[in-house]
Order: sequence, then C-alpha cells, then structure tokens
Amino acid sequence: MAAGHPLPLAGRTLAVKDNIDVAGVATTAGCPSYAYLPPASAPSVQALVDAGAVVVGKTNLDQFATGLVGTRSPHGACPNAHWDGLVSGGSSSGSAVAVAAGLVDLALGTDTAGSGRVPAAANGIVGVKPTKGRLSTAGVVPACRSLDCVSVFARTVAEAAAVAELAAAAPVRADDPWRRSAPPGTTASAAAAPSAPLRIGVPSDAALTFDGEEAGPARFAGAVAALVAAQPAGAQFVEVDLAPFSAAAALLYGGSFVAERYDAVGAFVASAPPDLDPVVASIVLAAAEHPAWSVFRDQTELRRLAMAAAPTWDAVDLLVLPTVPRVPTIAEVAADPIGVNSMLGTYTNFVNLLDLAAVTVPVAPSGSSAVPAAGPPPSLTLVGPAWSDGLLADVGGRIA
Repeated sequence: MAAGHPLPLAGRTLAVKDNIDVAGVATTAGCPSYAYLPPASAPSVQALVDAGAVVVGKTNLDQFATGLVGTRSPHGACPNAHWDGLVSGGSSSGSAVAVAAGLVDLALGTDTAGSGRVPAAANGIVGVKPTKGRLSTAGVVPACRSLDCVSVFARTVAEAAAVAELAAAAPVRADDPWRRSAPPGTTASAAAAPSAPLRIGVPSDAALTFDGEEAGPARFAGAVAALVAAQPAGAQFVEVDLAPFSAAAALLYGGSFVAERYDAVGAFVASAPPDLDPVVASIVLAAAEHPAWSVFRDQTELRRLAMAAAPTWDAVDLLVLPTVPRVPTIAEVAADPIGVNSMLGTYTNFVNLLDLAAVTVPVAPSGSSAVPAAGPPPSLTLVGPAWSDGLLADVGGRIA
C-alpha cells in the first residue's frame, strides 16, 4: 500500500531473466561460472517491486543472451510451454515459457536482436519491446550495449504495456549511459489510435518469406485481417518497401556490430570456462576478428539504410510483420544452429538497429482462448518509430 492506495502490481508474480540483477540472487547470464551476487536490483526490477510485484525466480536463457533459439544453455534446451519438440525461442526463453505456462503473471526479458519477441511468438503470448533507452539497462549483463533493451512478457498487451510504463519510471542512474527520455511533445505512454483509419504498412507478398511453410502466407493474411477488424476506425493498407529494413537486419549478424558482444563478455569467454555453450563461445570469439575500420563502414551503411527507411513513417502509422517466418523444432536447431537462428531473426533484427519500438501479439481464432493443438497461433509484430510505444499498445491491445 502507498498512502492508503493499492499498489498497481500488488501480488502480481514476476520472473526475471537471469542476465538482469535481482538483489541477493546470483546473476549467471546462463553461465554458472560467470555468477556474481548483486547487492541491488536492476532499476527496471526495483521499479516493479516498488509497484507491488513479487519476484519468484530467475529464468533460463540462451547463454549471455546470444541466440534466438532457447537451446544454448548448460542447463539444456528450454522446452516450449505448450508444443513438444518446438523451440521456445530465445534468448529470453525461460521468461516467455514461465508466463505462457502460467507459472507467473509477468516476466522481464531482454531484447537485442529479437529476444523479447521471438519467444513470445513461439509460446503464443505478448511481448513488448520498448523504445531503446526507455527502460534502464543498468544492472543487465550486456550483449550489445548500444542495442540492448529490457522487454516485458505478459498474457495481454494492456498488462505488458502497463508494466513497461512502471519500469520506465525508474530513476536514471549514473552508470546508465544508454538511458534516454522521450523528446518534448512525445510520449510512450498509452495513446489512443487515430480516429481516422489506421495506415498500416505491409510488405508485398514477394518481400515476405516463411521459410518454406506453405500455410505461412495465409496465416499472416488472416492475422492481419483480424487485427484490422478489431480497430474501431478500420484501416487502410499501404505497401511498404521492406528492402532497407531487411538490409539493416542483415548487418546485425553479418556485419561488425557483433563485435560489441566481445566487448561485453569476450575476455571471460576467452578464458574458456568449462560451462560455455560451444555455439555461443564460437560467436563471441569470432566477434573479435572484425577490424576497427569495419565498424565505421557498417555505421555508415546503417545510417544510409536508416535514411532510406525513414520516409516509411510519413506514409504509415505502423508496420505489421510476421514475428518469425515459422517456429522450428529443437532438432532443426541442433542440425543447423546458425542458419535456423538467423532465420528466426528475419523480421526482428533490424528493430533496435533502426531505433524502433515493437509489440508482438498472438492472433488466436475468434472467440477462442484454448491452446491450439496444431502449434503456436499466428504472431504479428507491430513496429513503429521510437516513442510510438503507446500507439502500438493501443492497436495491439484490441486483439490480445
């Protein structure tokens, strides 16, 4: 209680990804030999505890938040909450599974390349990836400091957005150089959708890939139609050129930006502790091989792509994409750990590079709350420019 008023999250149970500090609980980042005992909680965690949330545990992850698959952990692959054999997605695998399985009400994850969105899609829940810097990343083991975001998993968009807003109210710390505030005249808080029909950007059919899943195009089209039907003023479709977004996505894994992972944990990984995941170790160590000049080359290319993508936001209110082309099996990841991981980032990798906000929503059959036996429901990601968090939550919240 605060001044006689109920706390907004009173009694709500919260799980925390194990690369985010919780006071007095070891932070391992999925690598027990890396463990340390933080004296204080990360600001995002503390803000939720102050709002009444009860932290019940830490969750498994792709080691050092390096992966979108949920299988790169010395504790073993994190199983999908509902569909045996399918990946749970990563790197925030345990956080998404804990919410989807009903173990907790809410969970915090992190998102650099899609780790707050891919697991939401794989487990049929909501994932909110706030504007970069809106939530503090102090007290978070970094993956790529300049891209990392704290993300939220919940069963509804309304609750996830409310949690993000509470976490965003945490005070700014001196050791938090990537934190920022909304520019004057803008807000990331809940905002009503335009009274006129929404302008929804969608790529051409030819620009989309579902990695061979024949039902993918029809599932995506049906999900978009359901999203539009839920909007009170309707919507109009605007075809969007996905090329600059896709090119930016390719830079994240194919360019020098991955070198930031070596800066974060490279020295520790190079010491070769016995509990390193071999795929994670290979990625982090290879990140050291990028020459310094390549970073400036890729920064220039990213700036060029950002300029090419910018006119999109004059033409549309938001962009709607499949969250993932498809949800693969754990066996597929074992056979091709790099290729399958890259496929999962097709529609997620560009978001933080281009400084965008995103909300991921499951689109269940009309009137159904049951877990579909055939696999995860279609998952859409609503993408908008920085500080469009409120609009995305309003639109997505009408369907999930």
